[in-house]
Amino acid sequence: MSSESFAPARPKVYAHRGASATYAEHTRAAYLKAIADGADGVECDVHLTRDQHVVLLHDASLDRTSTGTGPVSERTLEELRSLDFSSWKGARIPDAYGGIAEQFLTLPELLDILREAGREIGLAIELKHPSPYQLKLEDRVLELLAGEGWTADDSRLDNIHISFMSFDTDSIQRLLETVPPEHVCQLVDNFTVQEIREGLGLGPITAGAVANVMRATQEEAERVLNEGEVGMAGPGIDYVREHALNVQRWLEAGRIFRVWTVDSENDVALCQGLGIHEITTNNPARVLAQLSVPST
Repeated sequence: MSSESFAPARPKVYAHRGASATYAEHTRAAYLKAIADGADGVECDVHLTRDQHVVLLHDASLDRTSTGTGPVSERTLEELRSLDFSSWKGARIPDAYGGIAEQFLTLPELLDILREAGREIGLAIELKHPSPYQLKLEDRVLELLAGEGWTADDSRLDNIHISFMSFDTDSIQRLLETVPPEHVCQLVDNFTVQEIREGLGLGPITAGAVANVMRATQEEAERVLNEGEVGMAGPGIDYVREHALNVQRWLEAGRIFRVWTVDSENDVALCQGLGIHEITTNNPARVLAQLSVPST
């Protein structure tokens, strides 16, 4: 038997907010493109609307990715449907992927899209915090999934394998009341005070205060992973580079790794070399093409 027979399987590739390098994130087009590209799974972020619908958006505010402004949580689903969530990207959407008015998605609508994939596919749901509805977000998501036929033990819904993620450890603890640890992913980030200042436009004192809060959050997330409370680790690629000892310890302890957001060839190669199990990327087609080429 050749040595190639013992080669490890390639990492699974999850499409970050859909194929968001091509189409606007979290849109129907982005998810249909990810499925067409052959992604093993897709990732989404969820918020609650004022009338308690679970919708797909990364930001708590509408300003960056829509023609609306203000908090998502203060709008009804009907109000959100009147906005344009795709034109900001500047990409022409093929007719087969729907019109502009069809691009905004609720979680049930994404489930319908994935059911039509015609194959097994993963769905990674990130629950976004802080939320004005606090842990009602987790309760609503789980209630919705159960109503669709999802079962907690195997975390499956028809052809969809569902996992749950959050940076917020209170969110993780609420999820663990229902979901087995192997389907729960503790996200962990790497940051510096300088990055906070530049990213949020803060002064040194305010940035330092924010950094203290974020550092405490990071330390609590690391504790959750160190103690094995969840089965999945979700570090950002910068964290993987800068915290090699933690990564190695968690890998040796059997944590399944889902690393984000991995777009460059060097980062893909790094993850593959480390034995990372899942890669989350904005460009699933390109990453899949790279992973399909045997290493020399």
